[in-house]
Amino acid sequence: MTQQKTIAIVGGGITGLTAAYYVQQTINNKQLPYKVTLIEASDRLGGKIHTMKQDDFIIERGADSFLGRKQPAVRLAENLGIEDKLVRNTTGQAYVLVNDTLHPMPKGSFMGIPIDLATFFETDLLTDRAKERIKQELVIPASNVEGDQTLGSFFRYRFGDELVENLIEPLIAGVYSSDLDDMSLLATFPNFLELEQEYGSLIKGLQATVGERKQRTGKTPGQFFTFNDGLETFIIHLQGAIKSNVDIVYNQVTSITQKGDQYKIQLKQGEQMHVDVVMMTTPHHVMTDVFFANNAFAPLHDIPVKSVANVALAFDAAAIDGELDGTGFVVSRNSPYRITACTWTHKKWQHTTPEGKILLRAYVGKPSDQEVVTLSDEAIIDIVLQDLEKTMGITKEPEFAKVTRWCEQMPQYTVGHKEKISGVREEVANSLPGVFMAGSSFDGVGIPDCIGQAEEMVEEAIDYLLGLNESIS
Repeated sequence: MTQQKTIAIVGGGITGLTAAYYVQQTINNKQLPYKVTLIEASDRLGGKIHTMKQDDFIIERGADSFLGRKQPAVRLAENLGIEDKLVRNTTGQAYVLVNDTLHPMPKGSFMGIPIDLATFFETDLLTDRAKERIKQELVIPASNVEGDQTLGSFFRYRFGDELVENLIEPLIAGVYSSDLDDMSLLATFPNFLELEQEYGSLIKGLQATVGERKQRTGKTPGQFFTFNDGLETFIIHLQGAIKSNVDIVYNQVTSITQKGDQYKIQLKQGEQMHVDVVMMTTPHHVMTDVFFANNAFAPLHDIPVKSVANVALAFDAAAIDGELDGTGFVVSRNSPYRITACTWTHKKWQHTTPEGKILLRAYVGKPSDQEVVTLSDEAIIDIVLQDLEKTMGITKEPEFAKVTRWCEQMPQYTVGHKEKISGVREEVANSLPGVFMAGSSFDGVGIPDCIGQAEEMVEEAIDYLLGLNESIS
């Protein structure tokens, strides 16, 4: 007979909540006598998913959507019975800001990488010299770098500097709030390396894969999903699904130590818990802090973090001359602006904004400008408005503006990241049996990545507990 076991999930963001949900589903399906507790240090669940509503606007203070082609998030929505609440982004012209001009994003490309050269070269975003350099990519030999390398070095080798700095970098690095010349190729976009190695050219590889998919499916619909009442719908329904079977404790974990075959969890307010399994879903620096008595997590100290902030601004439609034609813009790293991108939210996510209003969301905090995140709300708003005046001609004050900071919350996947995480997992498995980890610090920062990691972690943890019972019997 399976014995009573206790599981603690530390961290109440999307990873921790997903773990709690799938653990409970497994316990119910297999009729296991396990007790589950979710511990969250703050006074709210959801982590970087945080929806607020004001004056009939729906405003995302953190993540605003997830990539639909990554199945874990869609699968979770289906399991929760909320797939009917999903909405796709409206597609439209996007822009890149280079040399004080908003250039339409070149057609015939994938994440800034050319696929249809004839269509792509219609852009005036790039010089003739840059276009000639791009053509050379078709004959440049596949790279022979052993091990990991930066995305910057990989793309510069294939395309030269101009395409990388004016288009690829603002599109790709922004996802990770990172610098392309620091980012690990193997930990972020290993598929690009695989295509290059297989086809001898990244352009040829994308033509053979992405190009064929577009021909089969025709016009591509919006690639991103959110919910019609805000992304926090995920959090609300996850919390509702687990509340009757999972204890939720709002407290801070100060230490976790081994006590025989169990783990003692010390909470800030004095309480203690003894559990058989610990699932860590917090930022990586929390893991090194709470497991200070064990060096298994020590290499995580070396993972850098960055800070970012976003500003949601609401305007009356009259604040902008003419109709905004598109969904927003990203900013070239060579441009003298402090914003890194601006989403025209009312166009991209039309359900978020009342009739006759405009909702924008601008981002600050590029790797070379971390200081901006520490400024006052008023100072950040002023910086954003100055940049928007220069780029979009907005001169009127917003009806309201909301600043959200994520200070030292963006893990950086630098060269060697994948190997480092693999080593930590191996050491934790050996020296801390029954401890598991998942989240944005490890195998992907997007919502589907975190959900998928949680699914895998739950399977490993349940297998571990069932193995303990078999060894006892």
